[in-house]
Amino acid sequence: MRKKRLLMLVTLAILTLGLAACSGTKEGSSKSGGSDDGKQVTLHVAALESAYGKDMWDQIAKSYEKVNKNVKIELTIKKNLEEVIRPNMQAGEYPDAVLLATGREEALTETLIKEDGLEEITDILDENIPGEDTKVKDKILDGFTDTLATNPYGGDKTYMAPMFYSPTGLFYNKALFEEKGWDVPKTWDDMWKLGDKAKKEDMSLFTYPIAGYFDTFINSMLYNAGGPELFNATMNYEKDAWKSQEATEVFDTVGKLKDYTQKNTVANANPNDFTKNQQLVLDNKALMMPNGNWVVDEMKDAPRADGFEWGMMPIPAVKDGGDRYAYTFFEQMWIPKAAENKDAAKDFIAYMYSDDAADIFLENGAVQPIQGITDKLDDQKKTFYSIYDDEGVLPAMGTFASTKPVAGVNIGDTLYKTIDSVMSGKKVCQPVAG
Repeated sequence: MRKKRLLMLVTLAILTLGLAACSGTKEGSSKSGGSDDGKQVTLHVAALESAYGKDMWDQIAKSYEKVNKNVKIELTIKKNLEEVIRPNMQAGEYPDAVLLATGREEALTETLIKEDGLEEITDILDENIPGEDTKVKDKILDGFTDTLATNPYGGDKTYMAPMFYSPTGLFYNKALFEEKGWDVPKTWDDMWKLGDKAKKEDMSLFTYPIAGYFDTFINSMLYNAGGPELFNATMNYEKDAWKSQEATEVFDTVGKLKDYTQKNTVANANPNDFTKNQQLVLDNKALMMPNGNWVVDEMKDAPRADGFEWGMMPIPAVKDGGDRYAYTFFEQMWIPKAAENKDAAKDFIAYMYSDDAADIFLENGAVQPIQGITDKLDDQKKTFYSIYDDEGVLPAMGTFASTKPVAGVNIGDTLYKTIDSVMSGKKVCQPVAG
């Protein structure tokens, strides 16, 4: 089969999407708070039922109702949330507040973004957290409301509130590295040397669950190669940024990983078998994989090598002494522009950053991006969330800027899902001229 070039595919997608990029949206009109006339409001809250469970939201609802007695929470918590609320929304019945992140296959949140269907919530940041004398913006960790993941149209207008966050990086067996006397690599040169050592011991350097996990991986690499300037330019579909020398280094590195990737990875890189790739790390058959701290619970009952201990490192730097970035994934909460109770919904979202709400979330395994949260974590989680405490390790955040829908074009699929073909040798990962 003739080899194709990944960068060409990305460039074509960018050219198409770039023409459709949105530059702004309407001003939000609601003021943060509850019902203006003091009457009880029934607030419809819809949230994805994830690994954190459904009971967590029942606890949150009861806790908030004690703080704001004018609000009654009605919950819709479903694993297939999109399938449940989409038909109602199409019929004109919208929830008031929704916890549903971007990046899901059904892309409901992205659809609302592209259709200008989200309420602006910038004003929440200047409101006091219900039950506390602290403004929301003073409680949220720095940088979490300054990205395309919360401000999808660019600029300083916020439409999505950052919720449960998880630093990502390369996961490995700390005990194995200690046993072998191997240093955790800081640069890609160090990585290749480690990969050569692993080959001599019948181990592979690298595996990945599914190609979609390259979103955090490549995003971190773009930060490593050219800092926030390169990342933001690529996320805004600037063709010259994607064809720059720095971006070329990213593609070259991904291409070189093919020679260090465990041979069964591509065959198992699907929703049914991805845990087999994660098991490769537990069995010391592969040293590294991109992932988030959720993998610990996901594989908690899986067998593992004696003494196995989870470790996580940031994506290696391009050169010695260069900055290393660890991409932070976080979920988002938002208000449909067509919601009936916007003021009450804003007040509820502000409460998500209260100490009481954060403690409920934490008891169920979810970590809010608020000041002082790492002091409340156990040793295992603190290992992951303290990744930014290391010198030269910085947080990477953000995603592609919103565009108007373009039939048949999906930059995420073009960029990430092509990785399987690169790793199997069907396509090559290198730039093209012109």
